[in-house]
Amino acid sequence: MNVNGGLRREMSLHEATLSKALRHTKKSHQLLWIDDEIEALRPHILFLQERGYDVTPATNGEDGIALLKRGDKQYSAILLDQVMPGKDGIETLAGLRAIHPQVPVIFVTQSSDDKFVNNALGKQVTDFLVKPIGVAQIATTLKRVLEQQQIIDDSIPGRYTADFNAIRALKEANPNWHDWVDIYVKLLEWELVSDRLAEGGLEETHLAQKKECNTEFSDFVEAHYPAWVAGSSDAPPLSVNVLDEHVVPLLQAGKSVYFIVVDSFRLDHWMAIESQLYPYFSIDRHYSFSILPSATVYSRNALFSGLYPEELASRYPQYWQEDSDGSTSMNRYERELLDAHVKSRGITLKPGLQYFKIFDVRGGQAYKKRAAASARVSLSALVVNFVDILTHQRSQSDVLQQLAPDEAAFRDVTRSWFEHSVLFDILRIVAAQNATVVLTSDHGSVFCNRATRAFGNRETTTSLRFKIGSNLGCEANQAVHLRNPQVYRLPAETASKNYILAKDDYYFVYPNDFYKYKRQFQGGFQHGGISMGELITPVVTLTPR
Repeated sequence: MNVNGGLRREMSLHEATLSKALRHTKKSHQLLWIDDEIEALRPHILFLQERGYDVTPATNGEDGIALLKRGDKQYSAILLDQVMPGKDGIETLAGLRAIHPQVPVIFVTQSSDDKFVNNALGKQVTDFLVKPIGVAQIATTLKRVLEQQQIIDDSIPGRYTADFNAIRALKEANPNWHDWVDIYVKLLEWELVSDRLAEGGLEETHLAQKKECNTEFSDFVEAHYPAWVAGSSDAPPLSVNVLDEHVVPLLQAGKSVYFIVVDSFRLDHWMAIESQLYPYFSIDRHYSFSILPSATVYSRNALFSGLYPEELASRYPQYWQEDSDGSTSMNRYERELLDAHVKSRGITLKPGLQYFKIFDVRGGQAYKKRAAASARVSLSALVVNFVDILTHQRSQSDVLQQLAPDEAAFRDVTRSWFEHSVLFDILRIVAAQNATVVLTSDHGSVFCNRATRAFGNRETTTSLRFKIGSNLGCEANQAVHLRNPQVYRLPAETASKNYILAKDDYYFVYPNDFYKYKRQFQGGFQHGGISMGELITPVVTLTPR
């Protein structure tokens, strides 16, 4: 599996372009230095000027404020003495902030007392220099405050090249599922700084690399999935394993556990919000693979029951009633499936199992009140549907399509939702209760850009990433045809029943009016097929600090 030579050359070209662009954006800095003993600091000023800084001196706070207010220079930073006649440093800082709230202010002080430092930080001081100060100390502090982002930007080409080569090496070494998780995480880490890639011209190279990885990952899953569900020793954790691996051991240890499933929550969504939870929890991130099809009816019920769909349909036929659009009312019985699963592991829950679904703000507030009032829980299961609702509603709403036109924007919308969500409130309540949280997703989604032809009769289901029916057909390189569903641990009530699953970023369109429906469904977030975004999901254990 060699990386295409053209892609490598393109990456090298973009790397050189980015380096050149970043070098050209480097600029000199205007400094304002306010100190009543400024003449004694003349050697320091000369030192800074020799290194490209343009320093404007002021001998008191009033003059410094007046210079900033005049606005004839755009100061990159202000050096501010704490002890001065007239306005002292803290008073001067208030005047400076009233004019320019964002300009970095570096306090030059003789005190490193905690009370003073906290007071200064509360008034938005950027950094400190403690007297006596040397020229090297000043230069280092200014570099950190003013040039850190430039230094980071300058390092992007080299770091991207290193990760590009690391991914190539992994793909050429017969990667296992661990390697594919590592590849996906590296790709997503770069997407979280995608605006920097766009500025430097690496974005196209990255998208091409991700597309190529998705193709090879889909082939990998197609080749190995039957062995995984048959019990292969090198299988990744699948949906059916999550509860036993991450929740059951906590219950056996007597822990209070909240098991939270965020429907359609992708790994990049988790990576975008993870830092918001650092103040409240120690975070242990693992990964699992959604079962196939990577759709709620299959993967989420596998999460709760620990059973493959074939087993579930056989053991609980009253819960399994597939209808014509590929969905099922079976998701109404997740509580019963979870309860049966826990009992099958010899666990008696005291108090009993709690189970709740959040579809809207009212439901979220109701659960929030319940969580706040709970003295203790044994196991509380919570399903949050916001991301899934957003995913489905987006295809029907011009406003949502404009808010989330691509994966980066969709990630930003999800991050903004979480920051202001009742889920975040609930997690903070749980942290205060000293309960453990296991948070995961049933499956993710993929941004679909390419149409592929599907063939079937009128009874075929209508989903865009997977279809169920009889006598189905598909393009061999763009989809997987499951002619024998039982090999994939899927129900097969009749001999003619089979499935097709779209690979990569393809979506199914029937040959009739192909181009009409191709245009209609292009650019939607879908699930049910085989891609990194749909299958590789986070399983995160949150332990209160």
